[in-house]
Amino acid sequence: MSSQAAISLNHLTKNYGKSRGIVDTSFEIFPGEVFGFLGPNGAGKTTAIRTLIGLIDATSGSADILGKDALVSNPELRAHIGYLPGALSLYQNYTAAELLRFFAKMRNRNCDEAIADYSRRLNLDLDKKISELSKGNRQKIGVVQAFMHQPEVLFLDEPTSGLDPLAQREFETILDEVKQRGAAVMLSSHVLSEVEHLADRVAIINEGQLLVVDHISSLKDKALRTIDLYFEAPISPEFFTSIAGIKDVVARGNAITCTVIGSENALLKIAVDNHVVTVQTHEPSLEEIFLNLVEQAEA
Repeated sequence: MSSQAAISLNHLTKNYGKSRGIVDTSFEIFPGEVFGFLGPNGAGKTTAIRTLIGLIDATSGSADILGKDALVSNPELRAHIGYLPGALSLYQNYTAAELLRFFAKMRNRNCDEAIADYSRRLNLDLDKKISELSKGNRQKIGVVQAFMHQPEVLFLDEPTSGLDPLAQREFETILDEVKQRGAAVMLSSHVLSEVEHLADRVAIINEGQLLVVDHISSLKDKALRTIDLYFEAPISPEFFTSIAGIKDVVARGNAITCTVIGSENALLKIAVDNHVVTVQTHEPSLEEIFLNLVEQAEA
């Protein structure tokens, strides 16, 4: 992964009168990285993406894409960007092939080979009119147009919405291919298990405020985990209540259950000294981490 950021936000803010879109938002996304962008409905995810691609004007702050100012009109820069909007709207009277070729012509590119390849892989019928296609098949058109010109930067807002499981799997393969060739991807999704599977790092936003930017593995290390300890004989919970980072210690017969934040080393040392038989750790999912952070912010 390159050390030079492909996308960089520096205190980016967008206000809608009295309401907030995004506030003082700063982070970087690097080439070859899939960056998950998470938040509840209305949190500011789509506002951030639309500001970055020039659909709405920022109130303050700055942003760069591929080393260029992203907040000024730059058709040359836009040619290196792929965008799949969350609310996809398409011309109804075109066929899929006609619309995709129209998009390619707007970019002054011949994308016929890529259109044919991606459409085959996603099982998209290019000869049908848009008005005749299901929501899932219209979404496939959105996917193809975002990827077909081989962009260096991709903004994907709810990209798998409406896709069937086979198309979702193929989308993941396509995303991995663009990651391997060094594209930077900003992926906004409500499907947290999908983001957990696909993303290298995530940002979580709530009410326009950035709560955290980190690797998923680091977030899991910092999050509360539940541990079950099973011993040869009943054991007093008092052995564990004084350990730093351990709380909610409950004894049930030969078993101890507790929650842990941070290192487990001290807990496991005392458990071994007391003849622990089995240890079961319940790792938090990205969804649990997400909900916990949002609940803390709202509290």
